Amino acid sequence: MTEKILPRRHFLRGGFLKTLQSETVKTQGFQGVRPPWAVEESLFVAGCTRCDDCIRVCETHIIVRGEGGFPEVTFSRGECTFCQKCVDVCKQPIFRPHLGENAEAAWQHKVEIQANCLAFNHVECRACEDNCETRAIQFKREIGGITKPHLNLENCNGCGACLSVCPVSAVKILRNYE
Repeated sequence: MTEKILPRRHFLRGGFLKTLQSETVKTQGFQGVRPPWAVEESLFVAGCTRCDDCIRVCETHIIVRGEGGFPEVTFSRGECTFCQKCVDVCKQPIFRPHLGENAEAAWQHKVEIQANCLAFNHVECRACEDNCETRAIQFKREIGGITKPHLNLENCNGCGACLSVCPVSAVKILRNYE
């Protein structure tokens, strides 16, 4: 599988080789995942002051200082609980509405399960299903075989609970899902 967005910096560092990619890049891609309800990338970068307030208040510690000092989410540390503290503490207008009548979804990304999933390779594993509160990932029983994961992307809220628990990193973020 070829990465569609390969920044020049990552190309020059050999990022096109899967063996040189970090686990975060393998599951989340080269472009960092911004905190929930963040505006589009160009507006976020232009408006963010890199004050680290959102990093300090994140209760699950998944918001970290990313490239350029901008906050990014790393699901390798856990999942987003949608506590909204990062949005509430920010003094800049870099977040979309998250409360009330005009509330929007936290993220536009969803997840996809890659071919290296243990279940696709005849090994019983349901770690992603066990951690998915919205039941977006479910395993359907099959006669005479290992159950395989089925995604219901309408239920996926992008929280990342399934990413860090997969023993083979087979769950990956699917960007710009519409």
